Amino acid sequence: MNPREPETARTRNSLLSLLPTKKIVKYRAGEVIFSQGEECSDVNYIDEGLVKLTTVSKRGRGAVLGILGSGDFLGEECLSGDTNHQSSAVALVFSSIVIIKRRAMLRSIEQDRSVASHFIGFLLQRNRRIEDDLIDRVFNSSEKRLARTLLLLSEHGKRTNSPYILERISQDTLADMVGTTRPRVNFFMNKFRKLGFIRYNGGLKVYGSLQTVLQD
Repeated sequence: MNPREPETARTRNSLLSLLPTKKIVKYRAGEVIFSQGEECSDVNYIDEGLVKLTTVSKRGRGAVLGILGSGDFLGEECLSGDTNHQSSAVALVFSSIVIIKRRAMLRSIEQDRSVASHFIGFLLQRNRRIEDDLIDRVFNSSEKRLARTLLLLSEHGKRTNSPYILERISQDTLADMVGTTRPRVNFFMNKFRKLGFIRYNGGLKVYGSLQTVLQD
């Protein structure tokens, strides 16, 4: 795993001060930020909270693309000329989202190296995650995919100072992220708990020892 360097509140505030004219919208847990197929004209920046990205195929099959948190962008596909969202975004917890118009974001990237550097870093990290997920699905068992997903979520919670992230992820969501069924997720979660890799105590705790599953 290669997580981004920890992003402090000071770093986020510094970036926010550099971003172009914007508005901030608050979303309650469960509220839809945007839906697949809707017009895509803004870039969104997560100042606070957790957001789940999902997609549905033409055959009606759904999948969870990922969980994003403070310091992440979403809706950035509008910068490449896409006119419609390719996924849906839903707030998992109370979330504060910064809305930036497409033209303003493009102008800011062109004129401010700090904004451009942060945005490029985000895109590179997301591309790496997508590649890792693809390799994971092709070569690894559902048990290893679940272990990797739990470790990534745990690391993401530490990076964004959001320790509650694992408490907000249901086994159904984990099953969608891993590409398996809920009963299989439940089976492996019980196995990890018995082996001491995870613990339930007022919330889910993931230990680094879970990485031994990836080494088998």
